[in-house]
Amino acid sequence: MAASAELAQPMLENPPISNTLPTPKLAWGGAGMAGACGAAALVSSQKESSISFRDLMSEDVAKDIQEKENEAYCKSLSDDKKDLANLINLKESEDTTDDLILAQMLQYEYDREYDQQLNREERQYNGNSKVSVSFNKFKICPTWYGPDSDDELPEVDDENRAIDSFEERERGEPVIPACGYVKQGTKFVTKHDLKICGRRNAERIMNLPPGINTGDGGGFDMNLPNKVFNKLYRSALTDMRRKHRVHDKVEKATSEMALDPKTRLVIFKLVNNAVLESVNGIISTGKEAVIFHAQLGENEDKTAPEDCAVKVFKTTLTDFKTRERYIRDDYRFKDRMTKNNTQKFIRLWAEKEYHNLRRLQSAKIPSPEPMFIKQHVLLMSFIGSNHQAAPKLKEACLSFSDLCLAYDQVVKAMKTMFHGCHLVHADLSEYNILWHDNKCWIIDVGQAVEPTHPRALHFLYRDCSNIIKLKNMRPTRSYGVRV
Repeated sequence: MAASAELAQPMLENPPISNTLPTPKLAWGGAGMAGACGAAALVSSQKESSISFRDLMSEDVAKDIQEKENEAYCKSLSDDKKDLANLINLKESEDTTDDLILAQMLQYEYDREYDQQLNREERQYNGNSKVSVSFNKFKICPTWYGPDSDDELPEVDDENRAIDSFEERERGEPVIPACGYVKQGTKFVTKHDLKICGRRNAERIMNLPPGINTGDGGGFDMNLPNKVFNKLYRSALTDMRRKHRVHDKVEKATSEMALDPKTRLVIFKLVNNAVLESVNGIISTGKEAVIFHAQLGENEDKTAPEDCAVKVFKTTLTDFKTRERYIRDDYRFKDRMTKNNTQKFIRLWAEKEYHNLRRLQSAKIPSPEPMFIKQHVLLMSFIGSNHQAAPKLKEACLSFSDLCLAYDQVVKAMKTMFHGCHLVHADLSEYNILWHDNKCWIIDVGQAVEPTHPRALHFLYRDCSNIIKLKNMRPTRSYGVRV
């Protein structure tokens, strides 16, 4: 019956809470405020009448409890006759024998750090908004609990503070609304007013970096037109970029004995992708490119040679200034040519040499075999033996019979290029022909053009004149000196 009677009792909507409340868990930083008065606050809370859970969770009750704890803590400090100055001015406190004082001082520092962080978050959250949000109710230290931190911004009295001449003149000017104009008396003032824009430009000039000598523009009514301000501002930006520039243009270009960072990155990627095994020293340098000796990586084609040549075209430091006339009227690349972008133009030149070498290979003309191209880096077969590059025809030690043989081979190659490959070399000479295995190898075909080029016949005539000079060359002795 007792059990049934208990079951018959209705459930209360808000059951009362026991008078014996557990010890409240305060947030971080709040232990110092309630630590010293924890016993007093706990006793006072136990004496209170039982309240519902809904009333306990309301903000008014929580705020009332917090205020009572602060009053109890203040009273405990006054009862113990402790000087608040020793607690506030922590650096001046000398009595550190009492553990309670040490704990209060340490907790005071924690509370200040917590409030400082709240102040920083409040400033960051509000920004320049006219409507601000206050985080004061989340702070731990009350207003009487010592001064704020040193990094707090001091309050500024906008009415009585000193103002400069720019702000003084700005206060006298009309406020331009969003529409862009305002009526002042019988006149309309727009945002493009010469006097307003001139003063605004003068104020902006004073905010330039310290390295720019602007003088004292606030001492008089300085007005700067927009044109003058734009020139000064661009000049200041140019000076700033020049000062912060780490690398010069020379360091970013492929010179005779070095590679720029972008080119090194392309070669490193080829090595990482097992296209190349290693890159050795420089074979030759010319007016348009630097050629390195390298070794191919592991590949499925066992017939491929181990040695290869890496031709890196120079990007900026180049003596070859007449590339445009060789590629401007070539129908294959004229639509893609650009003068403004040097990097893109060099890549187009490398691509042209790659395709011209493929034409020579299809006609079985002795020439380097193109293997791979990446931006301005061209990978091709190596002409030479025992890691030694083949000499140029100008530097080779040839007898009279070898010269006649070389002349016949070059003439045959020119005919095959014109009729079979539909190409004119346009720069054929003893410097662009290699002598290896009693054969003449044609190199440097980047400037080769088709017979339909407007200057193709002129280039062909020049090539023929250079080859005729080759026939008149005298043979050399065994030690390589021409007589």
